[in-house]
Amino acid sequence: MIVEEEMHTMKAVVYYGAGDIRIEDIPVPDCGRDEIRVKVEACAVCGTDLKSYKFGNPRIKAPLTIGHEFSGTIETVGEEVTGYMEGERMVMATSVSCGGCYYCRNGWNNLCTNLAPMGFSYPGGMTEYVIIPSLAIKNGHVVKVPDDIDAQLAALAEPLSCAVNACENIGIKDGDVVVVIGAGPLGLMNVYVARKNGAGKIILSQRSKQRREKAKTLGCEVVVDPENEDLVNVVHEETGGVGADAVIVTAPAREPQESALELVRKKGTVCLFASLPSDNSLIKIDSRRIHYGEIKITGSSDSTARHVRKAIGFLRKSDFPRDILVSHVLGLEEIFKAFDLMVSRNAMRVVLRP
Repeated sequence: MIVEEEMHTMKAVVYYGAGDIRIEDIPVPDCGRDEIRVKVEACAVCGTDLKSYKFGNPRIKAPLTIGHEFSGTIETVGEEVTGYMEGERMVMATSVSCGGCYYCRNGWNNLCTNLAPMGFSYPGGMTEYVIIPSLAIKNGHVVKVPDDIDAQLAALAEPLSCAVNACENIGIKDGDVVVVIGAGPLGLMNVYVARKNGAGKIILSQRSKQRREKAKTLGCEVVVDPENEDLVNVVHEETGGVGADAVIVTAPAREPQESALELVRKKGTVCLFASLPSDNSLIKIDSRRIHYGEIKITGSSDSTARHVRKAIGFLRKSDFPRDILVSHVLGLEEIFKAFDLMVSRNAMRVVLRP
């Protein structure tokens, strides 16, 4: 255990507003009696972090340390906390639920009406030490990590858990044909989880040649360049004109969400995995296709601790594509380099190490 008097300040990536993120020295937080203090080992940079920097994010209680895809080691356990020990490694289901609303009572903590995410409502993980709030501990958001998963891989547990949630919402079965639109980090995570849920054929659509090549290494049977190929025709050729059992749209754009209904079979499922900007989120869909085809459309938002634990199980598997998904490991001070890599599409997940 580190003695309090020896710690004074720590580096942190602090969000102030659109275009205003700063690397600052801030006080090391005190650990309350009902809290846990974690020494952060790694924090992945999410697309939401980049969008918040570029366009602002009213959900973030600025100024605030950002970062919600983190892993670390428990350094201090508050006197009133049970079930955790110093030295244990952990990740989180990082959107902290209230535990009392209708959705929490039904086990849908990710849909809590009072969600308070790490890095938005509570200080996040792009720093050296982070406090896990009492409510997160009480409502089971802290998930222990085995020692055979290194820190930068463990930081992927949170985003991977979102793919776990999506594939559960869809109900992917053995032999299903699944279309994934978008081969960014979350697209490829959905590919992996869909396969682990039994998908027999995966058709992936991606404009970037570099990302299409990465998708091929994950064993996608069909990889489509939508700028030079007709995705609808490809899907119908691959399914004998029936359509896919499921379509997962991980590209945050209106057009692929609107066109997904053309790819799915009757009684199939479309999952809108990526969100659109709050001020530009309306899409046009053909209600007759839904009605006469009995098509299901579902969203997929965030994850619960159960999804995170399942994600950790996937991270332990030898076939998990860590070398593809963790493309860069940088220091906290290199957050802007991380953003540049993401904008240029020369990165998958960038992980920061304090």
